[in-house]
Amino acid sequence: MATALSSPSINALQVEDRAVHDWYRFVLSFPPHLVREYVTRFGLTAEHTLLDPFCGTGTTLVEAKKLGVPSVGIEFNPVPHLASQAKTDWSVDPDELLAVADAAAGLARQRLEDSGIALRELPPAAADLLLRDSISPLPLHKALVLRDAIAETVPERLRAHALVALARTLVWSSSNLKFGPEVGLGRIKSDAPVIAPWLAAVREMAADLRALQPRADVLATVHRADARDASTVLAPGSIDAVITSPPYPNEKDYTRTTRLESVVLGFLETKADMRAVRRCLVRSNTRGVFAADDDDLHVAENPRIQALSVEMERRRVEMGKTSGFERLYGRVTRLYFGGMVRHLTNLQPALRPGARLMFVVGDQASYLRTMIRTGEILADLAGSVGYQVEGIELFRTRLATMSRDQLREEVVSLRWRG
Repeated sequence: MATALSSPSINALQVEDRAVHDWYRFVLSFPPHLVREYVTRFGLTAEHTLLDPFCGTGTTLVEAKKLGVPSVGIEFNPVPHLASQAKTDWSVDPDELLAVADAAAGLARQRLEDSGIALRELPPAAADLLLRDSISPLPLHKALVLRDAIAETVPERLRAHALVALARTLVWSSSNLKFGPEVGLGRIKSDAPVIAPWLAAVREMAADLRALQPRADVLATVHRADARDASTVLAPGSIDAVITSPPYPNEKDYTRTTRLESVVLGFLETKADMRAVRRCLVRSNTRGVFAADDDDLHVAENPRIQALSVEMERRRVEMGKTSGFERLYGRVTRLYFGGMVRHLTNLQPALRPGARLMFVVGDQASYLRTMIRTGEILADLAGSVGYQVEGIELFRTRLATMSRDQLREEVVSLRWRG
């Protein structure tokens, strides 16, 4: 790590955190300033490659690109993967993007005028995947008409940007959804705008792209893959650093958080499609557990994780909890940490000797109020498979929803000695 970090474009860094990161939202997203801090700590330059194996909607990759550092992301959930692709593609001509967006909007408006009172609907199998009343019939009709207009008028090289703008519009302008710890319903709107907020989102993208284009040639690659099998998409000895925030062990179903966009954009059409996505994610919630899962074998001899599992089962019996989900709490905890061991082990061939890694993880107490010290356990597991643990730093605290306990979010820092 000998060369100095090349000076980033002033225009690129003047684009506020809000700008690129709001092209598409993800609840509780990774803070951009933390990425910048660790890029500096790790001494990363244009000669290095940074990996985010749980890249979500691309915060790490965007910050790396703004700083001139090549990056690689891994994400299997289809809508966040699409968002990461769009948010790291700054080669798009903003004027062309605006022109094709106007054409798509014009076509959609014309078709809406011609459609009379016949409303477009989702196929029954796709509609069954949605939370009831996620979006009212009229806004859904408008969104489907616009989606098809985009498919017909927007060239492939610009389509990810157009679809990400539509995903954002669906959630924040057109749907009935609200977000807290989990996605739910807010006020039911019989009608809501679609085309106008979509065009506004595209215009915001175009404005950002004008500032970011001096960094357009900084490489950022996004793979749609299972992070537990990272070596299937990463070249041996290609990664100098990792900055990431994997899911935490709790009941947050990330496929549910992005369900509306995934269905309307056509990524999920059946329950089988949804299961296929869940199979390629770390098992962090009981809805993603399958009978054949065996990641727990990686931690079968770990006394701390086994004790957590036993304690959850003891509390379940004591409290008289009998639901299928509650019976899975111990198993999903074992599967989660086993999946992280699988990830850490599988990642090793891609790391260069001396590679630095940071994982942002948080304590959890959502499984019958059993405290899971995620950072401590992850650090112990990383040490057991060959990583040097450099430290655990407090990032922030939050209150547990049920117990009101103070939960720690921490940065676990590791080094791969090779």
